[in-house]
Amino acid sequence: GHVLHHFSHRCTTKSATYRRAGPLFPSLPTQKRSWALGEPPMRALAQKTRAVRRSATRRLSKANLAPLEATSAVKDGDSRASSAPDDYVTQLQSSPWFRAPLQGRVSPFRQASPMLGGECHFVTQLPKVADAFELDKAFVRSFETLPAPFGFNGLGEFVFLRTYSRTKPDGSKERWHETVERVVNGTFRIAQRWLQGKRARGEAVADWDEQKLQQLGQNLFERVFHMKMLPPGRGLWAMGTVLTEERDLFAALNNCAFVSTKDLAAERTKPFCFLMDCSMLGIGVGFDTRGAGALTVRKPRASDKVFLIPDSREGWVESVKLLLDAYFTGDELPSFDYSVIRAAGEPIRGFGGVSQGPGILKKLHEDLIGVVSRDVGRPISVRTIVDIMNMIGVCVVAGNVRRTAEIAFGDPNSEEYVALKDYDENPDRVAHGWTSNNSVFAKIGMDYKTNRVTERVAKNGEPGFAWLENMKMYSRTCEHPTYEDILAEGGNPCLEQTLESYEMCNLVETFPCRHDSIDDFHETLRVAMLYGKLVSIGGSHWEETNNVMWRNRRIGISVSGIAQFVAREGIEELRNWLDSGYAEVKERDAGELQDALGVVPSVKRTSIKPSGTVSLLAGATPGLHHPESEFYIRRVRLAKDSDLIPCLRESGLRLEDAVSDSNSVVVEFPVHAGDGVRTVRQVSMWEQLSLAAFLQRWWADNQVSCTVSFDPENEGAQLPHALDYFQYQLKGISFLPLLDQGAYPQMPYEGITREEYLARCQELRPLRLSYGGPAKDDFEEMPDKYCETDTCKVDP
Repeated sequence: GHVLHHFSHRCTTKSATYRRAGPLFPSLPTQKRSWALGEPPMRALAQKTRAVRRSATRRLSKANLAPLEATSAVKDGDSRASSAPDDYVTQLQSSPWFRAPLQGRVSPFRQASPMLGGECHFVTQLPKVADAFELDKAFVRSFETLPAPFGFNGLGEFVFLRTYSRTKPDGSKERWHETVERVVNGTFRIAQRWLQGKRARGEAVADWDEQKLQQLGQNLFERVFHMKMLPPGRGLWAMGTVLTEERDLFAALNNCAFVSTKDLAAERTKPFCFLMDCSMLGIGVGFDTRGAGALTVRKPRASDKVFLIPDSREGWVESVKLLLDAYFTGDELPSFDYSVIRAAGEPIRGFGGVSQGPGILKKLHEDLIGVVSRDVGRPISVRTIVDIMNMIGVCVVAGNVRRTAEIAFGDPNSEEYVALKDYDENPDRVAHGWTSNNSVFAKIGMDYKTNRVTERVAKNGEPGFAWLENMKMYSRTCEHPTYEDILAEGGNPCLEQTLESYEMCNLVETFPCRHDSIDDFHETLRVAMLYGKLVSIGGSHWEETNNVMWRNRRIGISVSGIAQFVAREGIEELRNWLDSGYAEVKERDAGELQDALGVVPSVKRTSIKPSGTVSLLAGATPGLHHPESEFYIRRVRLAKDSDLIPCLRESGLRLEDAVSDSNSVVVEFPVHAGDGVRTVRQVSMWEQLSLAAFLQRWWADNQVSCTVSFDPENEGAQLPHALDYFQYQLKGISFLPLLDQGAYPQMPYEGITREEYLARCQELRPLRLSYGGPAKDDFEEMPDKYCETDTCKVDP
């Protein structure tokens, strides 16, 4: 009924007039007639709808018939109390932490075990192998003396050392070939464990022997080393480390997730716990506000019980669960004991960095009590849902995961929701409202001219727009509706992935400009498909997540440096590379990988992510976005006592004391985006929208993440008209006003002339960074004000 209703307003009665394909609505693959996007004949639509419902029912039934058991949780981080048991559920029930335990509590952390009576679906269900995969040492040594192909005059290498190079046992930092080796070894240990475990169970998988794995691993190594493709930042940082090798924490390899609050009455605290758990792993999370009104907030009962909070990720999340449960059910609210949480400055194993102490968790508890208390006796509000999620984000950022990522989805007709980012109206939200990008679930055919949402976009760029109808129906928009994502409910923070509730996904990035031929690009795509597929079989410690991921196996192979490729080769060559490349990806997934790994083809496979940090390594423009200037200065801040400063001075880069922090210095990297690359101020709002639609048509079966920069004075009034036209061709979009902020000291980006760029380059000498240190937190990038990284970061 929903799908039929979606189309009913677009045809007249009896005569049933349909809009034909034309310049605005490119024609679809020809069958009997060529219809515009979303407008097939009603009889065919009804037949398709029935088929989709049957398929969806089968998929849901299959998931429900093979539930995942709840067993022990994966532990993350050090525990200060040596008596902590391994099983987290037992931990709560036997109460080493709870001095007066609450009975009947079930931890939200449930590690998936083999499905009852079914097949194995994730690596975590299989035993580890004794002889773990390793790349041939002679092969790896052949790359030791090769120069790593970092981009942007040393900026790429600086970002690598700062962000992705792990500290080795001897205290030195990984070099590029060592990071690539770790990542490849970790990736193919997943493959090795998967294949051996499945064979032992008598399940059909490929007969890939050690020689075959070496061949595949060396191919991946070469393509990552030369930056023809790169795993996401999460993969570069976590793959092959203690997180995956010892703790089986494969969820940390995923970029993003989504959770719906529509079942809040039954699930109560689960969506909030899911977001906090994922955020503490660095996963960006989207959420909706459908749960508003679903339950009544109650005043909790007084209690003499005390919860001794474990010094772990699970412990922090469980404390939030207990607090919110008390208000959602009227149950007892225990007191919290923070005494075993490590002190500020102590190291955090696994994810790195140092603890900020228990103060930030105390602050979160206080803030949450203040938020939910205002709704006592009333149904939970839209604002309360978003405030809880945002306050969790503040805590996660302050707790040393410096970058969090959230996106909220709401009703465009809810004034309460669309006003959340109006800090004149809601000044008390300034402290936490920044943690999420806010978007609305726009409806096809809605009136963008009279809706106040468009006015707010013209003012400050928010909210963004997500067309869930298009997300559910379409893969690539050059194809007929596939309805592959009929169960989808939202998306990730940068909106390049369509997602079901509790679904996670992983991304991988490719760089066409790093290839000399289309055949070489196709081979990179095949390797990228293998990497993404192997990550998808890692599994999660959330039962609900695994129930979605085992049938979807969703990944997102992205393309970056698009502005550079168009400047070099032209738009038609880009279309050719992308269209043929998509066919290669789809063929390998549904053919070789399905047969080899014994897993279903991915529901969707391709995306355009905003990128940012990872693209800096390769010297590529991020995703589809254009640079601020063809030539510019990129400034990065680091501590005055950093071991890198002598190396940077020796290379000829300019350094100066930071004007805003007496303990920091600023280093300036001269950057050339590429010959003929057009800048964001040279490309109109309409052309940016057209490029996003082009990529949604020829490449992304998931979505295209695009933030359209526009001139508020000359193009602001055109926003409603642009949305009218492009609502049929896009799945999501956001806007950013181009404001003249004027010059101020030590801007992160500053445009310069070609002459100044060449003059600075003449001052440069080969950059030889010290890999004996420093620690990861000794320096940091200047904060950015927009979504531009592999996890769509939001900095305060």
